[in-house]
Amino acid sequence: MLDRVLSRPPRLGRTRLVSVDGPSGSGKTTLAEDLARLGRERGVRIDIVPTDHFATWSEPVGWWPRLERAVLAPLERGEVARYQRVEWRGGEPVPGAWLEVPPPDVLVLEGVSSARVEVADRASLLVWVEHPDPAVRLERAVARDGAGTRPHLVEWQRVETEWFRRDSTRERAHIHVTNP
Repeated sequence: MLDRVLSRPPRLGRTRLVSVDGPSGSGKTTLAEDLARLGRERGVRIDIVPTDHFATWSEPVGWWPRLERAVLAPLERGEVARYQRVEWRGGEPVPGAWLEVPPPDVLVLEGVSSARVEVADRASLLVWVEHPDPAVRLERAVARDGAGTRPHLVEWQRVETEWFRRDSTRERAHIHVTNP
């Protein structure tokens, strides 16, 4: 996957953008972290921006304009991106630290709706990651986020299913990864 990314031209200014998308609990974060680690081992400047730094329970996909203004637009101009991340404390989103992202060789945008149609023309690679069983995905997400998040995660699954259907995310992906 890394070779495929690096063989493609940058489409976000001088940066190659990789969007790693798919339903919650499918393994997107692990894949993104593995890709970044492998790239760094080869001397590639890779940064990850998780959509969890923007999403909240009440705004699962509507946060995109903030990411566009704070991250994608500056990187496209070759400038440092700067944004205030959402931190998840006890399963609840709260304003967190301010982060800066100097223009990397590769930016991995990881999380639900990261490969949305609004970014497709600037992405060098769109990756779809999924586990086929929604019940397993739910249990993975609850294990990660805590038992108190279960009602939110059940609703989140409903929202993301509708989102992916409307956005045709899976159908537009260049690479499909099915995790066991």
